[in-house]
Amino acid sequence: RGYNLPVALLNAALQMPGHLYALMPITVLIGAIYVMARLAESSEYTIMRTSGLGPRRALTMLLTLGLAFVALTFVIGDYAAPAAGNASQALKARFLGNILTTGHTGAWLKERRDGMTYSVNVGALSASGQMHNVRIFAFNAQTGHLQMILRAPQASFAADGGWDLQQPERKTFPAVDADPSAADARQADPDVTIERPASLHWPTTLSQGMVAAAVLNPDGMRTLELFQYTRHLQANGQSAQRYQIAFWRKVFYPLSCLVMMVLALPFAYLHFRTGNIAGYVFLGVLAGISFFLLNNLSGFIGNLRSWEPWLAAAAPGILYSILSLGAFTWLVLRQ
Repeated sequence: RGYNLPVALLNAALQMPGHLYALMPITVLIGAIYVMARLAESSEYTIMRTSGLGPRRALTMLLTLGLAFVALTFVIGDYAAPAAGNASQALKARFLGNILTTGHTGAWLKERRDGMTYSVNVGALSASGQMHNVRIFAFNAQTGHLQMILRAPQASFAADGGWDLQQPERKTFPAVDADPSAADARQADPDVTIERPASLHWPTTLSQGMVAAAVLNPDGMRTLELFQYTRHLQANGQSAQRYQIAFWRKVFYPLSCLVMMVLALPFAYLHFRTGNIAGYVFLGVLAGISFFLLNNLSGFIGNLRSWEPWLAAAAPGILYSILSLGAFTWLVLRQ
């Protein structure tokens, strides 16, 4: 369908900011270990130590340098990666159609207003913002009975914040009272009204950003968008655990660069032989990969075990901070 090599290369380039964001702490660790090991191998760090560079001052200098990488990681993860990811999805949509979906069942949203509870299902969201296979179920907030089912093959976002449904089908069910005898009387003679207008405007507070947040992967969202969407889920009684963990990971992940800097400092106090620097750099690579895996694993386990979201997101950073400070104390202050 015209998806040629230049388009494929452009699509790969648009995915690079996301990969760069994921690998930034590992990159900082490898670079810092290589620099510290080279300074130790050439005895330059020993000269700096005899000139008055103490361990605490060296640690402060590395952390100050690490703040620049923290800022860079935040900018990439909060601005460059989401924008590039959305552009990549839009590029794919030109050739593959509606690809912004969350599994076979689509995305589910919930809204409470005017004494009603609405459960909304969006099957797919195109790159142009057009919704497909929309289903809206309206329940009485007090009795919990289903009062309306609204289906539409396509829908768009209106300027006033509502939705414009194209070729909808609306089924309206009779209201059921809280009195059981009245409910039995209604069930004996049900009166279901079916309407099929050409178009229908449905007022709602579910904005395009909320729908996109429900459809897209939370890892590709901005920090503020995650915070706003978790507030919306909590206000409507929905589970926000997955998005809360993603929000706190966005907050803590850039700070991992500081942890990597502390982890690299002890390598400056090791004694190297000629040619064995590559082995220490390789150990740094393994340490970075283990942090990357543990960071992903902690999020999944925290979601399954219902951990505190901030703890599930911060656990890898806390663990590696303890390990790096322990190694710093043992190799630097007591050796």
